[in-house]
Amino acid sequence: MMPASRIDAHFAESLDAKAAARAALVEPTERAVRMLDTCLAGGGKILICGNGGSAADSQHFAAELIGRFEAEREELAAIALTTDSSILTAVANDYAYDEVFARQVRGLGREGDVLVAISTSGNSASIVRAVEAAHRRDVRVLALTGRDGGRLAAALGPDDIELRVPHSRTCRIQEVHLLLIHCLCDAIDAMRGLAQGTDPRE
Repeated sequence: MMPASRIDAHFAESLDAKAAARAALVEPTERAVRMLDTCLAGGGKILICGNGGSAADSQHFAAELIGRFEAEREELAAIALTTDSSILTAVANDYAYDEVFARQVRGLGREGDVLVAISTSGNSASIVRAVEAAHRRDVRVLALTGRDGGRLAAALGPDDIELRVPHSRTCRIQEVHLLLIHCLCDAIDAMRGLAQGTDPRE
């Protein structure tokens, strides 16, 4: 296939993936917004973790919350568990890589917080362990997954929420995860009457 045709195929597949996600994920994404808003309004914090491209998404999400998305507002409490190289390498070296996020969740997580766990396959052991640690700290979980949800979906509790992208290709799942993160950021601002100029809770 010539480069132009390959490029066009990427655009077409990305559009199809987003259309399928739109049909499946608007309602659960709204519930996720309310979970995150309740956490922040109650003085809780959002802990975010992922590996590889999902680590980049974790940091992006935390940056949008601590900084801003589009509207000027106060800082929102968010920590990307992917950023401290000393913690990551110490835990990986002294225990196992599977524990790099779980130990941070046990150390930082408190009841009322939310863990955002991102895995395109749903099978990252370090992410599944982080979810198990969150449950031991009474921390609710918002999972961003793809494919069949994997072990991560199976590890979720009844109070958790999964946003599962209905696609099998990693790059397409990652693209939709980024869109979901932007939807969450915009809706969190809207809950504060910033994005649309009104507060839907009033």
